[in-house]
Amino acid sequence: MNYKTDIGYRKEILTRLLSNIISYENEIVKALQEDFSKPAFESVVTETSYVISDLKYTIKNLSRWAKPKKVFPFVLNIPSSDTIYKEPYGKVLVIAPWNYPFQLALCPVIAAVAAGNQVVLKPSELTPKTAEIIETILSKTFPTNHVEVVQGGVEITSRLLEQRWDYIFFTGSVAVGKIIAKAAAKNLTPVTLELGGKNPCIVDETANLRLAAKRIVWGKFINAGQTCIAPDYILVHKNSKSYFIQFLKEEITKAYGENPELSPDFARIINTKNWSRLVEMIEDTKVLFGGKYTSETHYISPTLIEENNLDSLIMQDEIFGPLLPILTYEEETEIDSIISKYEKPLALYIFSERRSFCNKIIATHSFGGGCINDTMIHFSNKQLPFGGVGNSGIGAYHGKLSFDVFSHHKGVVKKATWIDLPLRYAPYKDKLASVKKILNWL
Repeated sequence: MNYKTDIGYRKEILTRLLSNIISYENEIVKALQEDFSKPAFESVVTETSYVISDLKYTIKNLSRWAKPKKVFPFVLNIPSSDTIYKEPYGKVLVIAPWNYPFQLALCPVIAAVAAGNQVVLKPSELTPKTAEIIETILSKTFPTNHVEVVQGGVEITSRLLEQRWDYIFFTGSVAVGKIIAKAAAKNLTPVTLELGGKNPCIVDETANLRLAAKRIVWGKFINAGQTCIAPDYILVHKNSKSYFIQFLKEEITKAYGENPELSPDFARIINTKNWSRLVEMIEDTKVLFGGKYTSETHYISPTLIEENNLDSLIMQDEIFGPLLPILTYEEETEIDSIISKYEKPLALYIFSERRSFCNKIIATHSFGGGCINDTMIHFSNKQLPFGGVGNSGIGAYHGKLSFDVFSHHKGVVKKATWIDLPLRYAPYKDKLASVKKILNWL
């Protein structure tokens, strides 16, 4: 079968992948637990079930997505038949991150296969157990000349980037994203870069503070804060600050108990390097709640921090951990100046009952995507594009857009031969006035 042209074969092999993922789900959950103590609930909801849903949606809609699309011809080309064909780019490189190592590896692979590409996947070396089970599943599903898994660290990634690819899809940090973009530029290879940033979360004086606290605690501390679209810092109105902080404390305790280190529902930091980076941030701040850590297990508790210095260590870069700085504002202009100090974020969240305020924030600030009165749930809607802008990323995917990302859209005009109007051909004498009338009419 030819995966480049045979839609039936693509659906068949994706169905096989679906069956294998379902069969290996327990092993996937176990691998995620072994890699960084990811709770089974989070592994199923944010990893395996998400991928299974994505596969079912892709298989169901693939024939329609891949079908050539007829468009209305340009008037001066009539009679003609104008069509957009979707063709695969060719050989695609997918470089996956460690924070959602199954979902963020498999979803781009699914889309690339659906579009008819040959795929090389480089899973993260920081989650070796998950990378191993990914390789097992994909090698059981695909021939190696269709989808291949390449294991290894930075050196292997560097070697891969030295090769010529038809498309590169990367999810990870801004710093590495710049390296990927530079490598791709040598061959003018198109890229999708899913990066990150300092995602603001605004809580105004009209917000339902208790509900806001509950939803922010969920969005911030799931996966121990190691989520690219997690709220990075809070901007709360000064009149609401004291109540809101108390509600945050209560919600953290409800979720993870008096000692979150004993909770089976709280993950660990991925490695010593990231743990040390986060601990350094804690030591440089005023801790309002939490602030505990254990080096042996890479544990850091859900931590609330009072912050007034925009140039402090914790406010310089994306946190990517369970530390939540809380800043206050009084005038709305302060919100704009604080958000504008940083690069365009991947996500922005607003908690407010004022529609005009929410609309103003959305219109004023550029960001990848976000929510009003919730956090992170925009990621789950396959009808919404997911991606960054500026420093937070290039390109977007999810749903049909994932298929489009890995497809070259080729426009073709089929012109009739039974008539050939002479107006466009030289010599042009006495034709300009007529052409200008036609073009002005169009």
